[in-house]
Amino acid sequence: MATDIDAAPAAVPPQPRVQAVKKPRARFRERRNEAAWGYLFVAPAVILFLIMGAYTVIYGFGLSFAQWNGFWPEWHWRGFKNYSDLLGGSPTYWPIVRKAATNTLWVVIGVPVLTVLIAFPLAIVLNSVKRFQGILRSIYFVPYVTTGIAVYFAWNYILEPGGAINLLLRAVGLGSLQEPQGWLGNPDTALPTMIVVMVWSAVPVAMLLYLTSLQSLDSSLIEAAQIDGAGWLRTTTSVIWPLMKPITVVVILLDVRDSLQGFQSFLIMTNGGPGDSTSVLGLETYRLAFLNEMSPTLGLASALGWLLFLAALVVAFINQRAMRRIG
Repeated sequence: MATDIDAAPAAVPPQPRVQAVKKPRARFRERRNEAAWGYLFVAPAVILFLIMGAYTVIYGFGLSFAQWNGFWPEWHWRGFKNYSDLLGGSPTYWPIVRKAATNTLWVVIGVPVLTVLIAFPLAIVLNSVKRFQGILRSIYFVPYVTTGIAVYFAWNYILEPGGAINLLLRAVGLGSLQEPQGWLGNPDTALPTMIVVMVWSAVPVAMLLYLTSLQSLDSSLIEAAQIDGAGWLRTTTSVIWPLMKPITVVVILLDVRDSLQGFQSFLIMTNGGPGDSTSVLGLETYRLAFLNEMSPTLGLASALGWLLFLAALVVAFINQRAMRRIG
C-alpha cells in the first residue's frame, strides 16, 4: 500500500557574501586620505628639521662667505676671502689655524688608535669572564654615562701639581716622573694628557661594540681553529680580529668625529693652553664665533667649521678605503 510522504524541501547551501567592489574613485579618495593623515603626523618633525637643520646649514654656509660680528644689520660679503685667510692668506689667523690643525691631527691619530688597542683586548677578556660579567661591563661603561663637565673638572684635580697622579708617583718611588707644573701645565705633556682623557672616555662605547660582536660570533669557527691546533693568540689574531673589522671601522669613525668636532674637554680643562699647546680646530671655531663679540669673525668661524666638515669627510673616506683594502 502506497503512502504519501511529504518530501521535505532540500536545504539550500549558504551563498558566499559578495563584497562590493569599490570604484576606482573611492579607492583613490581613501588612499589620499591615508596619505594626508601620514603627512600630517610627520609634518612637525619635517618642519623642525627644516628650521633647525636645513635652514641652519644653508645659513651657516652663506655666512662663511661674509664678514659679520653678530650685531651688524647686514653682512659684508667677502667671497672666498675667509677661506683664503684661514689657509695661509692672513698672518693673523694662519699661524693659529696651522697650530690647531697640527694638534688636531695628533688627536685624530692618537685617540682612535689607542681606543682600538685598549677596547678590543678588554672586550676579549670581558667576554671570557663567566661570572659577574654584567657588573664588570657596567663598571667599564661608567666613564661614558658620567656627566662630561663633572668628569673634566675631576680630571683637572687629578692632574694638577698636588693631584693624585703626582702623589701616586711619589708613593711608589717614581717621584722623578712627577710634573711640578701639573700634567696640563707643561706644554710637553698637556696634549698627550688630553689624548689620554679622550681615550678614557671613548673606550667604554668601543668595548661594548666589540663585546656585542664577540658574543654574536659563530662558535664553530673558533672551535675549528682550536681543533687545527691554533692557540689563543693565533685564534684571536687570525680568526676573531678579521671578523671585527666592520666594528673597528665604526669605532674609528666615531672617534675621528669626536676628535675633529669635540672641543668641550679642551675648553674646560685647558682652554687651549698652556700657550697654544692644546689648541684644536673645534676650540678655535668656538673662539672665533663667541669670544670675539665686537670683532667680525663669525664668518671666519663658519668657514673654519666647513673646512673641519670637509676634513672629516676626507678622513672618513680614507679610513673606509684603507679598511676595505686591509680586509
